[in-house]
Amino acid sequence: MADFSPPKKHAAGGDVAHATARLIEEHRAALTGHCYRMLGSAAEADDAVQETMVRAWRSLDQFEGRAALRTWLYRIATHVCLDALNERSRRARPMELGPPNALEGPLTTLPSYRWVEPIPDVRAVPADADPAELVALRQSIRLAFVAALQHLPPRQRAVLLLMEVLGWPAAEVAETLDTSVASVNSALQRARATLATRDLTDARAPLSDAQSVLVDRYVDAFERYDVTALTALLHEEATLSMPPYALWLRGHEPIRGWLLGPGAGCRGSRLVPTAACGSPAFGQYRPPGEPGGPHRPWALIVLELSGTRIAALNSFLDTEALFPRFGLPPELPPEPQGSAPEPQQGGAPERQGG
Repeated sequence: MADFSPPKKHAAGGDVAHATARLIEEHRAALTGHCYRMLGSAAEADDAVQETMVRAWRSLDQFEGRAALRTWLYRIATHVCLDALNERSRRARPMELGPPNALEGPLTTLPSYRWVEPIPDVRAVPADADPAELVALRQSIRLAFVAALQHLPPRQRAVLLLMEVLGWPAAEVAETLDTSVASVNSALQRARATLATRDLTDARAPLSDAQSVLVDRYVDAFERYDVTALTALLHEEATLSMPPYALWLRGHEPIRGWLLGPGAGCRGSRLVPTAACGSPAFGQYRPPGEPGGPHRPWALIVLELSGTRIAALNSFLDTEALFPRFGLPPELPPEPQGSAPEPQQGGAPERQGG
């Protein structure tokens, strides 16, 4: 990453320079959320924010104060993201790349740059947001919404995010993108039309008290590995996916078959709660291969909810990158003897899964 340090030309005003640097840094979470929505990748969002801050620092003399500092930074970040999007293909979710897989099919691994990645809420939502803004910003980083955004051409994506998420007027967006108000409004209409073809109802709904209870029931059932109870919590069209594998499953019976067969190696796992993409999430730690050993990272599970059922189980297996980003521990200490859950009946794992 680039070095974010004051350039020499500001050395004489060291106190002012450092105060300005701190002021810019205060907007990191807001900028990270914006870049994540644009790029669909937490790692790329971090890089884009760092580049934004470098560009902002180098052009600080050009900041005339006509707009708020955060607005100025959003403008720079938008152009950083547009530059990045010119150099790569769109990210997706397994469900967008083909029909559901059969349990006996091969496990195909795709590179990390193909997938929409999860992001920690704390790194993408500014701490100074008011309650209503907080709800809206969390909804705007939901996996389904971010994945839908990837279907928009980059400039349409920027227009929609600046106007629909950040609430900018068309004239300000036009100035940012060096285009006309008419072009901005046209791009917004086309972006809305594209998103209207996708069901984003659940992605735009805040979590309810009943869904909090649902999440608690999921944790209890998963840690007991009660597959019957787990399946009962799922929507009838629920999906299971595990990037970087292209495999995904839909419906009770295929998911139940996975949990009792290839995924049965997850029996005895422990879950550590976190928050990802505005949704309930957990670091999953699988049991040790030897008695008395620690539980090891296996997946970051992000739940998507629909009403009082779980609509999607998203298990991201790149724990080496994800667990440090989410502040999850590298392992969990052994449980006290006799505290492990009673095993449920199921087939032996033939492939890795969870």
